[in-house]
Amino acid sequence: MDNVVSAAWLAEQLGAPDLVVFDCSTYLPNEPGNKHDGFRAGHIPGARMFDIDKIADAETDLPHMVPTPGRFARLVGALGVSNTTRVVFYDQHGLRASPRGWWMMRLFGHDLAAVLDGGLPAWIRAGQAVETGDPTAAPTAHFVPDFRAERLRGIGDIKRVVRQGGGAELILDARAKGRFDGTAPEPRAGLPSGHMPGAANVPVSEIAGPDGLIRSRDELRALFTAAGVDDTRPVITSCGSGVTACVLALGLLRAGFPEPAVYDGSWTEWALRPETPKVSA
Repeated sequence: MDNVVSAAWLAEQLGAPDLVVFDCSTYLPNEPGNKHDGFRAGHIPGARMFDIDKIADAETDLPHMVPTPGRFARLVGALGVSNTTRVVFYDQHGLRASPRGWWMMRLFGHDLAAVLDGGLPAWIRAGQAVETGDPTAAPTAHFVPDFRAERLRGIGDIKRVVRQGGGAELILDARAKGRFDGTAPEPRAGLPSGHMPGAANVPVSEIAGPDGLIRSRDELRALFTAAGVDDTRPVITSCGSGVTACVLALGLLRAGFPEPAVYDGSWTEWALRPETPKVSA
């Protein structure tokens, strides 16, 4: 199964008994609206809601952190996902949070997962139908996780990379340039902007083209290479809270680079810790 699928492909596959389609949208803290109202207003027929704020660690104040394997298995099983289910994630905005769902499935050993290219806007532009209202109840399935720890990084790992000067691993930040430079505010109130020492910046807005579709392999490869990515140095992706970091992970794979790890706490965790060094332009 390809990591990215088109609206035409999904339209042909829709209704297959082994396929589950998830709306994996999220909204920034300072953004009007919410994902649940957006889903009710219009969603891909038969889609279910993959709520990254619920399929998350319930024991931390940080937003939508990765849950334990057992919690993840229970929650995705309740949404009808088994180890043989093909899963497609889409986003109401286009390409923002859907790769987070894709990455989480892969983190827990499930490679039968993909992102809908261009999300719901591309689906609608293609002339495909939408439904309104709440999702229908899903039949419970059994999911057995296979946690891949090498795809996840915590704050201790990032402290080590920063302390070592970043030569062995590259931190790649998906936030907008102003937030990365410290010249624009963070969407979370009270959180300073800036970045980790040695980090590079590839704004998530650069991963899709003007048509809202993910860029070609060659375009992405040039974009990442310009930021210092190569085939030999491991990459750790970061962002505001671990969501658009997964867009970079998807883009890196599409560009033919090795699979990166994702710093789950990202800038929210790093900026809140008084002992961590922060850099502004």
